[in-house]
Amino acid sequence: MSLATTFAEKLLNVKCIKLQPEQPFTWASGWLSPFYCDNRKTLAYPEVRTFVKEELARLIAEKYPEATAIAGVATGAIAQGALVADALNLPMCYVRSKAKDHGMGNLIEGTLPEGAKVVVVEDLISTGGSSLKAVEALRAAGFEILGMVASYTYGFPVAAEAFKAANVELTTLTNYEAVVEAALKSGYIESKHVELLAQWRANPSEWGK
Repeated sequence: MSLATTFAEKLLNVKCIKLQPEQPFTWASGWLSPFYCDNRKTLAYPEVRTFVKEELARLIAEKYPEATAIAGVATGAIAQGALVADALNLPMCYVRSKAKDHGMGNLIEGTLPEGAKVVVVEDLISTGGSSLKAVEALRAAGFEILGMVASYTYGFPVAAEAFKAANVELTTLTNYEAVVEAALKSGYIESKHVELLAQWRANPSEWGK
């Protein structure tokens, strides 16, 4: 069984992923979605939490052996970033969505070595906007971005285009296809829902209107 399939099953088992094709959620963006993913829930399950830590750390060690620091994207990937940095014995910071409006006004929290070679840790990729804002902040601070690793991606075309434009390599533990396959296999969704989910992913901003 592939890593993507194994992790998709784990996420479904602990209800980090919810599929409701006939009762869609409303995302913060205002998009209607039959799909909701909250990887922060993995923190409540030691076995799944350890799996995420070990597999993200393995990916980084294999793909980016020259990495000298880890950065987590707030807020969802702060904990994962810290776990991975600890596993790799590397310094870690996290990047806020916007600078604090008090104190030092920090956007980047923590201190990394000057000119650090950074791998960014994210929990979930939707459009990629907030993730790539973190990359911009780190680059502006003088750090080299080697790549980004994340638990899950919806695989939206807009995200693929954004990452390509920003010249950021993205690697994830699992993805939309693996989750839908695992959900269908387990009986969580029916075959009739697969096409509906595909229509949503093809045009998520307009789906359901």
